[in-house]
Amino acid sequence: MKIAILGTRGIPNYHGGFEQFAEFFSVFIADEGHEVYVYNSSTHPYQESKFKGANLIHCYDPEEKMGTVGQFVYDLNCIRDARKRKFDLILQLGYTSSSVWGWFLPKDSIVVTNMDGLEWKRSKYSKPVRRFLKYAEKLAVKTSDYLIADSIGIQEYIKITYERDSEYIAYGASLFKQPDPGVLAEYDVREGEYNMLIARMEPENNIETILDGAMLSEKKTPFLVIGKNDVNPFGRYLTDKFKNSHIRFCGGIYNLEHLNNLRYYSNLYFHGHSVGGTNPSLLEAMSSNAFIVANDNVFNKSILKNNALYFKSKSDVSNIIENTQKSDHPEFLVNNTKSIQNNYNWELINTKYLSYLLNCVSN
Repeated sequence: MKIAILGTRGIPNYHGGFEQFAEFFSVFIADEGHEVYVYNSSTHPYQESKFKGANLIHCYDPEEKMGTVGQFVYDLNCIRDARKRKFDLILQLGYTSSSVWGWFLPKDSIVVTNMDGLEWKRSKYSKPVRRFLKYAEKLAVKTSDYLIADSIGIQEYIKITYERDSEYIAYGASLFKQPDPGVLAEYDVREGEYNMLIARMEPENNIETILDGAMLSEKKTPFLVIGKNDVNPFGRYLTDKFKNSHIRFCGGIYNLEHLNNLRYYSNLYFHGHSVGGTNPSLLEAMSSNAFIVANDNVFNKSILKNNALYFKSKSDVSNIIENTQKSDHPEFLVNNTKSIQNNYNWELINTKYLSYLLNCVSN
């Protein structure tokens, strides 16, 4: 097949979950003998024309100059280019700024869209923006030939809301097998003597609740916050609110070896995400032998089941920090590792995606 991957800022990953998936999946299908093209932002740090067998197409992206509107322009530029290339299949990752151009997608290509999470539920957006996102979701369903849901909850929502079937394929992760405690010195922490979270600085990720709980606790164990904390008002607000405390804002870290080691050697790993499907950072925490404390919601529970502690409030967080050590529940770590091996390993996820895309083209 000749396949295009749209909807990301590009590969290799310097941004987030869809970029990480696009990197792994594009290399996988290139190795399987397919011709794959990944659309990259013109501002992406990697400016080569190939990445490990995957072809890269750099399209003009004015987001740095225009803000959010620039994302819509970038997606339009990607679609305009795709119209010229006669792809057998176009895989769209998300729909937030692309589905308004759905009518412009090439008619001779099969269009498969991963519907991402329930974007219109995100509290960072105003009511008008949420209404638009609901409309964008509807457009994505209408203009796609096939749909993918990365959680059972999203799959059920699509069926109930739009009476459309979707293929459930989760996100993937790789087991972390080579820990190196030497990494910890770079972050001035010691094995088992710090807690942490990794997240975008957005309200629906419950970062403030987690950090309020950490402040409320009498245990002032170092708490690492990993994520770009200087790119939006909420991140800057959190940084200011918790300055001069045991909470340390580390900014964005994209060195996977460092992230894996930090998760592996942490005491408690907090996962506050409350919107969306199978969250990549959650699977990566499971694969890194982290003791997970997650926000109490259906998305997290569908993945972790009984192999985590759950919180709803800052007092829950405080109590857990004061009364819990990683060694208290070794079965959590064992069961989460088995879950990654059996259900979420990248080889399995990539194989499921490729098999589904082949079926979409042959139908």
